[in-house]
Amino acid sequence: MRGGEAAALLLLAACARQPLEEAPPEGAPTPAPAAEGEEAPRPTPAEATGLHPGDLRAHVGAGLQDGPLHAILSAGRAQPGAMATLTTLCDDIGHRLAGSPGLDQAVVWADGVLRGLPAVRAWTEPVMVPVWRRGRERAWVTAPRALELPMLGLGGSGGTPGVEAEVVLAESPETVGPEVAGKIVLFDKVMQPLRPGEVGYRGREAYSEAVGIRGGGPAAAARNGAVGALVRSVTGASLGTPHTGGTWFGDARPIPAAAITPEHAGWMRRLLSRGVPVRVRLEMEAQTLPDALSHNVLGELRGERWPEEIVLIGAHLDSWDVGQGAQDDGAGVAQVLEAMRLLAAAERPPGRTVRAVLFTNEENGLRGGKAYAQVHGGEHHVAAIESDLGAGWPVQLDADGDDVQRAFLSAAAAPLGLPVVAGEGGADIGPLGEHGVLLVNLIPDDRHYFDVHHTWADTLDKVDPEALQEGALVLAGLAWALADAPTAPGPTAPRP
Repeated sequence: MRGGEAAALLLLAACARQPLEEAPPEGAPTPAPAAEGEEAPRPTPAEATGLHPGDLRAHVGAGLQDGPLHAILSAGRAQPGAMATLTTLCDDIGHRLAGSPGLDQAVVWADGVLRGLPAVRAWTEPVMVPVWRRGRERAWVTAPRALELPMLGLGGSGGTPGVEAEVVLAESPETVGPEVAGKIVLFDKVMQPLRPGEVGYRGREAYSEAVGIRGGGPAAAARNGAVGALVRSVTGASLGTPHTGGTWFGDARPIPAAAITPEHAGWMRRLLSRGVPVRVRLEMEAQTLPDALSHNVLGELRGERWPEEIVLIGAHLDSWDVGQGAQDDGAGVAQVLEAMRLLAAAERPPGRTVRAVLFTNEENGLRGGKAYAQVHGGEHHVAAIESDLGAGWPVQLDADGDDVQRAFLSAAAAPLGLPVVAGEGGADIGPLGEHGVLLVNLIPDDRHYFDVHHTWADTLDKVDPEALQEGALVLAGLAWALADAPTAPGPTAPRP
């Protein structure tokens, strides 16, 4: 387990309804003291962790009684707006791949939402983004028996009017050699599923361990003369559903590359392990077109005391070209917009400027995050906070910064009741790390996030409105706490 081991143990104990010996996390509610002469009551899991027994759900800022932070959270619960915002994005606009009409429409929509908030200045900034088109596609096994395969081409792959070849198995990009020339290479890397009852913020770790083959496997196959590549979908659970994602060819000639279901990847592996030859045919219209113009969408609520100091909250506006992009990353977009709505409606502005950034082209290029850092990296960012792990119930905050920055974050986050652990910032805010900015990643319960991630199943019906709103309250509350703190450390020396 990572740096949040103590918090994870507390969460597991809460789910098991067992008494806890560990000290409660900072900001958790404190049990009432025992009367004189009586034995102090043993804290329940809910008291010790801030969690409801048998659940991960601790309401953000549950111990607050008054003050501006309490007022912001209360307003967000009295009139929640994140789900309505996400509904418009998903049902009216839909998926939003870079260079697509859907992303163009989302830029106009998000800019309009921010412009409609009182005291918020909104604008867009141009970014040139890659354009990849899927087109029609099909894959099927021709031997040892005919079977059509559910598949999704990987972003950046090449196309073919039709190629059929023998399938060979590769365990990793490093094991691919000249023997794959003229073949279709199958990469069958298993993403380890969460165990039943395991605390729900480990999916991202399993994903990180498995996703490298999707990113680099097809290029390794292409460099060694393969005519195609198949990649086991990166998910810990599957009901015959392929998951797309980006693959990067670099200086290699793009070949047809597609994700297939874990079920079919496993079937082909078993056949090959028994010495049964497998042949597959691919037909894909995939193509890469010239770069196109897109935009980052920005909005800021100017601070009243230190307006030149910035607290950023961000998410990415684009998605893959399947499903609705509800979890990835429509949820983060809705949370950022809802947080700005709540902050704009507060009784007074915060001390520092809060800036919302909806980044373009995270999925297949990270052009938006890089462009923002290039333009704004020299500005005084106190912190950058990102939401890009779905709409699960918020569990913890990962922080990438030095000891002083993390101590500042922990103090500000304590009233919200979420533990702060050392970790990595999000992808879009990552380039700001090169400028020494404190990076904060909102970590929700992701037990089911990778079940639908990058699939046709990433749709609005998978979103829990209460959990979505609670994540928005984390962004609003943390942004306020950081922006209104009496003092704040500035950026440190650049971090790689």
